[in-house]
Amino acid sequence: MFIDQARIYLRSGDGGDGVVRFRREKYIPAGGPAGGDGGNGGSIYFVVDESLSTLMDFRYKRRFIAQNGEHGQSKNMHGKDAPDLEIAVPLGTQIKDGETGELLIDMVYPGQRVLFLPGGRGGRGNARFATPTRQAPGFAERGEPGREMWVDLELKLIADAGLVGYPNAGKSTLLSMVSAARPKVANYPFTTLTPMLGVVSLGEGDAFVMADIPRIIEGAHQGVGLGTDFLRHIERTRLLIHMVDAAGVDGRDPVEDYYTINRELELYSSELAKRPQIVVANKCDLPEAGDNLARLAEAAAKDGREFVAISAATNQGVRELVQRVGQLVRELRKEDPVPEKASEETVILRPQPSGAPVDEFRIVQEDDAYVVEGEGLLRLMRRMDLNNEEAITYLQNLMEKIGVYQALADLNVPDGATVRVGELEFEYME
Repeated sequence: MFIDQARIYLRSGDGGDGVVRFRREKYIPAGGPAGGDGGNGGSIYFVVDESLSTLMDFRYKRRFIAQNGEHGQSKNMHGKDAPDLEIAVPLGTQIKDGETGELLIDMVYPGQRVLFLPGGRGGRGNARFATPTRQAPGFAERGEPGREMWVDLELKLIADAGLVGYPNAGKSTLLSMVSAARPKVANYPFTTLTPMLGVVSLGEGDAFVMADIPRIIEGAHQGVGLGTDFLRHIERTRLLIHMVDAAGVDGRDPVEDYYTINRELELYSSELAKRPQIVVANKCDLPEAGDNLARLAEAAAKDGREFVAISAATNQGVRELVQRVGQLVRELRKEDPVPEKASEETVILRPQPSGAPVDEFRIVQEDDAYVVEGEGLLRLMRRMDLNNEEAITYLQNLMEKIGVYQALADLNVPDGATVRVGELEFEYME
């Protein structure tokens, strides 16, 4: 079975809470604050695993939740960081935002490892808030929450040569003859319902990957016959092998089939339509193919494409076709661009905004209230226990220090006006 799409839920771990503790040892009265910091929550990584070829595992597991960091402990002992969670995906997997469909990352390098959702940072214990004037702080920080989102995974086959054409043109038969792949083969349309991959060996150290891409028919670019689901698989192939039923056993005109498939490729992607293409007239051993071979050869020549006549059922011309495809694949591989970055480099895709300073803020008026905005300040406030009087005093002193009260005075905010800073709301008094 080939599963090429999946939707999964991700959640990175919460940071552990810092704690309020004091030293309690014999002969050491008023030992001072000793609350440790919380550990960081586990992050979520995507990793390319070249042994995987489908997204089938995600049918059975759709939720990936990293562990939370441990809370701090007494005696200034910090909580343990949670382990990171790695999600293995096949080479060629695209990761998209589950809500917007935006492409976030394309896993196209062997060994690629991407930090996707960072875990929440651990909160600071009360020992971190001790100062010469605040020697016994009775408050600590909570850990930052992890981040969550739904993502869509889409696997685009990475093959050297892609077999395209109408159903029942003989693509599966050819693939079964030249590789170890064993697709279902029968004399009726839509036999192949999922993409099939096969490795074609031309000798020691010389091989290429061939993919049978099914269900490309008229209207495929609009989704007819699930066409768009499978058209995307040929976007990364270096070479297209366009199979045409030269005998027209299904009552269609082979030349019209040739033009229809290319028209669908053009409508789906103009770049895809320009990909190197070999036109292969199959079933040339049947009497009905006689007149059509010359017409197909003429149509291919007009488009500047190579033309080959074969019979996949009797093996006629198959060896010559495979040799020619192998030669073209070797030439096209030399044109592949060299990656700008090493495949092992970690890419931080969605870092949490941790660098915004606390003293960068702005004040906006919303109806009768004045709202203080600033990522650094709000991030700090989210980690404080607003039910703790000492924590509120700490925040009040901080806002005075960074100039929030002065900025309110400069705006001539009237006495009694409502001021909101995150979840904290108070009446302004000059």
